[in-house]
Amino acid sequence: MRQLMRNKGIQVSGFSLVELMVAMVIGLFLSAGLFSMFNMSATNVTTTSQFNQLQENGRIALALVERDISQLGFMGDMTGTDFVLGANTQIPAGGVPNDCVGAGANNASLPNNTPSHFRRLWGYESGVSGDSLACLNSVNSGTDVLQIKRLIGPATTTPNLNTRYYVAATPNQAIFFVGNPAPPVLANARFWEYQHHVYYIANDGDIPVLRRRTLSVNNGMANEDQLVEGIENIRVLYGFDNDGDNTADSFMPVQNVTNLMWDNELFQRLVALRIFVLVRAVEADNSYTNNTDYVLGDKTVAATGDNFRRKVVSTTVVLENPVLIR
Repeated sequence: MRQLMRNKGIQVSGFSLVELMVAMVIGLFLSAGLFSMFNMSATNVTTTSQFNQLQENGRIALALVERDISQLGFMGDMTGTDFVLGANTQIPAGGVPNDCVGAGANNASLPNNTPSHFRRLWGYESGVSGDSLACLNSVNSGTDVLQIKRLIGPATTTPNLNTRYYVAATPNQAIFFVGNPAPPVLANARFWEYQHHVYYIANDGDIPVLRRRTLSVNNGMANEDQLVEGIENIRVLYGFDNDGDNTADSFMPVQNVTNLMWDNELFQRLVALRIFVLVRAVEADNSYTNNTDYVLGDKTVAATGDNFRRKVVSTTVVLENPVLIR
């Protein structure tokens, strides 16, 4: 027909069936190439985004814990001196509601009258250690819990937050009190906000979250902060100085730290902590299967063949106040 129309001088335009089929096949190949390119680009974007998220979440988690640990043992003008209730220390009547009381004879939020050192630091591995904090619920098994007590600097002249505990301190005397416009009278004292934190990991649905309990006047240790999502495990190794040079000679897991070591009753002194954090992506990536083993100090955590990316971040924190008890 097209040839007949051309013979009669009629201009014909368009494609034949064969030409149309060839064009369609070429188009399909081009579309498949574009789809593959876009799919690869999307995968790369997901991978890059998740690795950036892992790095950032790990950095934030370490920064939060490191800030507390670096100031561990700081008790204002009483730093390095033990609190002896009734001798050099006074506390508010009634104690702390909903308290988190750790192992040892003197390991609550405030010092007690037991003839034992007041613990500024304590920890355990959930589901593994024999001791635990009864105030915590649903702590993920196989993760470390860390309890820290210290004063927050700089000193203040207006301790007027009614929700916070403070300490009026001189080199020889300490008075724990509830913040109010009329602090206790203690000659030459400076006033510091008192802080008791407990760090641990518990799930929010199926997402592991680094959490923190914080001391307040009305709720005691019942205040829970969700700090960073995707923190799947935390491991703490405790560094002890055995020869008096203020440098850690060995790092050990919490199971090897004895009561005498917690209370600084031996020559060994706690001078550093090594923190390992295993960070997990918040969302799964079905294009990825994780069969990696992750080393957290002295232990290895194996992935379960799931679709979550993970990353280990770590730091070593040298204590600025290594001599907790003189």
